[in-house]
Amino acid sequence: MAQSLSTLYAGLVGSAVAGLATGLGALPVLFIRQITPNTQGVMLGFGAGVMLAATSFSLIIPGLEAAEASSQQSLYPAVVVTLGIFLGAAFLWFSHQYFPHEHFFKGKEGVEFGNLKRVWLFIMAITIHNFPEGLAVGVGFGGENFSQGIALAIGIALQNIPEGLVVAVSLLGEKYSKREAILIGFLTGLAEPLGGIVGAGAVSIAQPILPIAMGFAAGAMLFVISDEIIPESNRLGYEKAGTVGLLVGFVLMMCLDVVLG
Repeated sequence: MAQSLSTLYAGLVGSAVAGLATGLGALPVLFIRQITPNTQGVMLGFGAGVMLAATSFSLIIPGLEAAEASSQQSLYPAVVVTLGIFLGAAFLWFSHQYFPHEHFFKGKEGVEFGNLKRVWLFIMAITIHNFPEGLAVGVGFGGENFSQGIALAIGIALQNIPEGLVVAVSLLGEKYSKREAILIGFLTGLAEPLGGIVGAGAVSIAQPILPIAMGFAAGAMLFVISDEIIPESNRLGYEKAGTVGLLVGFVLMMCLDVVLG
């Protein structure tokens, strides 16, 4: 019981810290109103790189190891983690199809929802993006090695800072005030502790689901990387800037995982 409460608390705190970083990243809009396309490409690529490394070193590999420890069958780890990955990707696909939201660059997606204000559509889009990040942090704390959760929380927080700035600058471009841009940045970060407590709670209640939960979080983040972040970094032709950011983010997250793991 004490271990479960500790895992829940760690997942909640770790994902909350990561979520708050989105709002902190929005604060520079008090002094700047725009960033260059190349800088934006690097920032988006950086976020993709951190998430890609996190899925590999902090979710998929530990998920395979956890599955190997619970079964003598050599194929079982690959099957259960693969199932989790596809379930996580399907969850994000479903969210994009059926939840009303609007991206800054791609426009509206999902079902129509009456006269919902555009700002709430933006918030829902970012929330769909942030929830799997919090889920990943919570699941990371659900394993026996808390350092994996710490590495995930730090990595996600680092990638949320430039993401928060990109979101805030985009909101300024949509004629929102600086105050509104910062407030929305902090508000969207609230999805991460929600995801964190769901992930940590799930693996606390049923530790055997840890491998599939890690695969689920990895699949959800892979979907976000491929469906949202990379297309946005390539949208205006600054692919190379995005690639540089991706490499830096990937290496940084890999080093965090090695040092803290």
